[in-house]
Amino acid sequence: MTKYSSRYASSPEAVKKYDTQQLREEFLIDNLMQEDEIVLTYSHYDRYIAGSAVPVKGDLTLESIDPLKAPYFLERREIGIINVGGSGSIVVEGKTFELGFKDALYIGSGNKEVIFKSNDSTNPAKYYINSAPAHTSYPTVKVSLAEANKLELGTMETANHRTVNQMIIGSVVTTCQLQMGMTELRPGSVWNTMPAHVHDRRMEVYFYLDIPENQAVCHF
Repeated sequence: MTKYSSRYASSPEAVKKYDTQQLREEFLIDNLMQEDEIVLTYSHYDRYIAGSAVPVKGDLTLESIDPLKAPYFLERREIGIINVGGSGSIVVEGKTFELGFKDALYIGSGNKEVIFKSNDSTNPAKYYINSAPAHTSYPTVKVSLAEANKLELGTMETANHRTVNQMIIGSVVTTCQLQMGMTELRPGSVWNTMPAHVHDRRMEVYFYLDIPENQAVCHF
């Protein structure tokens, strides 16, 4: 089962006047990782899609959604997937890719069949999904966390010592425009993207995971 919603773009001047509730409604996706569902949010920023797939009782098939105006999801798009749950596999045009915890998979445009699977329904795979428009097709590639390009940034003194795992990026995988990575904060560090900054012509989606119990995330 696939569910989707659309988010429209907001001007910088309008956003300055938003209160907390408006900011959450416009920029927070709070319905990911629903069991036995593919949940997608289509953003009018760069026609980007963020979502999740959690197969428990059975497999989940990636289907097109109305905003794409396409017979299948990847007709004119590419997709990146990171497994943040139990072991599973993704079938792409009949070829199976096994994905463990924090493994990534890039799938190029033109692939009609994409099926999400879990190895154990009591510990299902949880697939985090990003997708962007693509002008051509590149090969499907699995990237383990160990194969990522790793950057050590920050210091303990500034409480932002972290490892940036560049997983779906030009130096590791050839893509049209999609990039994905995973940042791991070191114990005792609490800041990620400091100093705060923006990208004038590039949108980003942040997905937070492994948050300890009784802890919270503040995203400014």
